[in-house]
Amino acid sequence: MTVAIYPGSFDPVTRGHLDIIQRAAKVVDKLIIGVLINRAKDPLFTIEERVELIRECVRDLPNVEVKSFTGLTVDFARDNGATVIIRGLRAVTDFESEMQIAQTNHIIDPQVDTMFFTTSLEYAYLSSTIAKEAAFYGSDVSRFVPDLVARRMKEKMDALHREEE
Repeated sequence: MTVAIYPGSFDPVTRGHLDIIQRAAKVVDKLIIGVLINRAKDPLFTIEERVELIRECVRDLPNVEVKSFTGLTVDFARDNGATVIIRGLRAVTDFESEMQIAQTNHIIDPQVDTMFFTTSLEYAYLSSTIAKEAAFYGSDVSRFVPDLVARRMKEKMDALHREEE
């Protein structure tokens, strides 16, 4: 059985992330979405909220589960019996850093390989940062994120703007 992980901060999960998740879930037996607890970032959503939002978005994919983690991705893979790390590439500029990370992970654990998925063209421009920036200024982000996530982002941004007043 091929187990893969798809790691990221997913703050928030975007339609681009979900495209990669759906495509990866078709080529592995089990896909674990690893939601990274990154203490260096100031996330919009808590780790619990991100896990819950992703679970809701992937509930129709029976071979996908969602977990949070901290530390090295390759350790998370090993701890979950995964032999594949899924990574998305939006542009050529992503490739160099992603390749370096993949090679480092493979040196740390030769049993773990990285599989790259190129982002579908319709999402090549999209990042969580872009979605958050648009939401902050009141734009409709439903083209960028699932409707549930868009609603939750609006709630967060409304609360943030009330705090600033």
